[in-house]
Amino acid sequence: MKPPTDHPLQPQRGQPPRSAVQRTLRNFAQMLPVMLGTLLLSSLILAWLPHTGLLSWFGRHAVLDVLLGASVGSVAMGHPVAAYLLGGELLDAGVGRPAVTALVVAWVTVGVAHVPAESLALGKGFALRRHALSFVFALAIAWLTELVLQLLGAT
Repeated sequence: MKPPTDHPLQPQRGQPPRSAVQRTLRNFAQMLPVMLGTLLLSSLILAWLPHTGLLSWFGRHAVLDVLLGASVGSVAMGHPVAAYLLGGELLDAGVGRPAVTALVVAWVTVGVAHVPAESLALGKGFALRRHALSFVFALAIAWLTELVLQLLGAT
């Protein structure tokens, strides 16, 4: 039995084989405009953020702040670099470290907007369980990070 010739890593008929380096460079060149756009957009958001009421939502109670941070991160989802920049701005504004940690972890791992696409690709049950567990782990990581930093005396 012959192996299929339409495998993505095998060269197509009449085409010279491409190296992994060439494919990587091509993919990087295709992603570069998106990455630059994301960084520019996140910079605009960070400049605009102090003028919004987001900062006033935090500071009421530590547990509520962590839940709020994880919720905002779940809905706002985006590029990890943007989350770190936003987290730094929130820390500078006086938002607690557990709330910022929950926001950053949820921002990167949950992404509520991706549920429909994941449901189609991986199944609804899997997608919902993954997102729910990611949200719970964002909360747990926030508190565990704070506990470890306190034990290390880094607070």
